[in-house]
Amino acid sequence: MPLAPYASDPTRTRGRRHPEPAAPTRDDYQRDRDRIVHSTAFRRLVYKTQVFLNHEGDLFRTRLTHSLEVAQLARSIARALRLNEDLTEAIALAHDLGHTPFGHAGQDALDACLRRADPASTGFEHNLQSLRVVDRLEERYAQFDGLNLSWETREGILKHCSRRNAEVIEAGEPGGVARRFLDGTQPGLEAQLCNLADEIAYNAHDIDDGVRSGLINIEQLRGVPLVARHLQEAARAYPRLAGRRLLFETLRRLLSAQVYDVIDASRARLGEAAPADAQAVRGTLPLVVFSAAMRVESTQLKRFLFAHLYRHPHVMASTARAQVVVSELFAAYRDSAAELPGAHHGLPRHRAVADYIAGMTDRFALREHRRITGRIAFDEIDSGGLEGL
Repeated sequence: MPLAPYASDPTRTRGRRHPEPAAPTRDDYQRDRDRIVHSTAFRRLVYKTQVFLNHEGDLFRTRLTHSLEVAQLARSIARALRLNEDLTEAIALAHDLGHTPFGHAGQDALDACLRRADPASTGFEHNLQSLRVVDRLEERYAQFDGLNLSWETREGILKHCSRRNAEVIEAGEPGGVARRFLDGTQPGLEAQLCNLADEIAYNAHDIDDGVRSGLINIEQLRGVPLVARHLQEAARAYPRLAGRRLLFETLRRLLSAQVYDVIDASRARLGEAAPADAQAVRGTLPLVVFSAAMRVESTQLKRFLFAHLYRHPHVMASTARAQVVVSELFAAYRDSAAELPGAHHGLPRHRAVADYIAGMTDRFALREHRRITGRIAFDEIDSGGLEGL
């Protein structure tokens, strides 16, 4: 199926930071996807927390499996909307490359450490760190640092950015990937799509992981309208279904409903706006969207997960200990040059420390913390996980 006129066309890319000859068998977005899959940062995602720490169970999502689920959902929607699937997949696979160990707990701790170390610091943003990974921190090529991805992929990776950080990026790359945060314009449609696919994926799989962990249950979910409707539909279709099969059938229907909603609502928006090309979508309102009703229900689900899963006492206890690990690692590397391996590339010590810690997996961070402090951060739950509770 040919691309829509408003899709990103690889023959019209704004190019790479370092010019390279074209590949004989792949366009630029396909090449970006392949570089991401082969990167060290992508492999590390397999041992980085989504919600539950790595040692808490083998079947919980990690940042890697989350990224794969986002890519699958995003490609399915991109195909229906005739957007560029390869660019969509590249953005989806790379969007969490800059995440710290221990998920948002690690990110918050590292942000606080940077701000204490340097009051003038812009802190830590995992989306900005993902861009640093692909622009600078990967060391795979003789000619340049980073992966030298196309402009459109880099723009999609920078999903959120504070104005202060956007101004810093803009100073070094005028009119570049951070410009839209300063002038209030939209990213390309493939980037807009990945933002929604990310939300669809984590809402569904965090329900699955939450029930698997025993921290939330199906009865609680009956009070969440979006989930309750699909629970009822699954029960009517299969009256004898129970347990995990009932949950899986419910989540399958929930995912499908959200995907079809995005396709229908986005087609309507695109039909009204009628953008002539990929550039024309930037000056409009977002065009890849939920319907108004689905946006309300998705927000209700997120609030439920925040209150009952992300703020569950077990998760909060793990969060607190993870933040101690990150904070103590930061202090150790900051205070001892011998503890921080590798070249600093002319960076201030606190920034080099943040890059090093952000690149760690959960397992490596815990091993390093034990080596440096002599303590086991999660000793009371190391002998068993949550799965099966």
